[in-house]
Amino acid sequence: MDLDAVRTFVATVDAGRFQDAAAELSVTQQAVSKRIAALEKVLGVRLFVRTARGAQLTADGQAFLPRARDLLRAEERAVASVGPGRRALRIDVIGRRLAPAAVLGDFHRAHPEVELDVVTLFDADAAVDAIRSGTVDAAFRAVTMPGRRLPADIRAARAFGEPIELLTGPAHELAGARAVTPADLAGHRIWMPGIVAGTEWAAYYGDLAAAFGLTIEITGPDFGTEPLLDTLAVTARLATFVGERTRLVWPAEHGLRRIAVHGPTPVYPHSLLWHRDNPHPALAALRDHFRSGRSGHPDGEIWTPAWAPWPGPVGEVEPAGP
Repeated sequence: MDLDAVRTFVATVDAGRFQDAAAELSVTQQAVSKRIAALEKVLGVRLFVRTARGAQLTADGQAFLPRARDLLRAEERAVASVGPGRRALRIDVIGRRLAPAAVLGDFHRAHPEVELDVVTLFDADAAVDAIRSGTVDAAFRAVTMPGRRLPADIRAARAFGEPIELLTGPAHELAGARAVTPADLAGHRIWMPGIVAGTEWAAYYGDLAAAFGLTIEITGPDFGTEPLLDTLAVTARLATFVGERTRLVWPAEHGLRRIAVHGPTPVYPHSLLWHRDNPHPALAALRDHFRSGRSGHPDGEIWTPAWAPWPGPVGEVEPAGP
């Protein structure tokens, strides 16, 4: 149904005459007549009869009028829902237990007026595709991995660096340590069955292992976080890495230990990605949140891969695309 025709119908009812409706809509009287005739053809009924007093509604016109007003109100709501700043800002946070979700929560508490829609996508390729198609406004990722470049229409800004911690069970040799160095971990089995080849986190942990001579095992099925924690709780031989802001909950009897890693501190470099032509005003507020340093940045001696140096200025990073 042509909403311009519906709008013309309602304007004619309110004005009382085709001529006055034409003046209200800034069109010709002939245009008003054609729109009404087209609407009547679609509906299969007559809506008006012309009298000396103007355009009078038929019984069918009277029945259609409240529905016509509903249609126009629905149109107004639909337009308003995607107006500047009206639509929720849709952000990919990788996983709801991970640091990007926690940092986005910090942003929401600082800017409660910004409506957010939080989603989780699998890897950087999926995130970039979603940004380019417009299904998400932005995504948190580590960029740029070896062998891949950001498309020229994708912008990236350093968001925050997240220190990596060691997670062990109570019987592990390092369980009593307050902190360890990466060198202390050489020879220990670090089990990370959730790592998927080709992802940005696989590139990060692969470089971390190579830099410090670590043994990071990705063998075995990935049954999820809880089975991994159950295994760590009963073995003295395995440990794993987790981000400092990764949210984990385990039964008290597990007695798991989160141990800081220093000298240097491995830092996972999270960046924010978005499309260069995205006009959503809340994107600027999100970027400013990171520029202000409210998300926190690691201090002291740190390590990051050569492809994602940190620390660096929190701001826009030029795309590496052609």
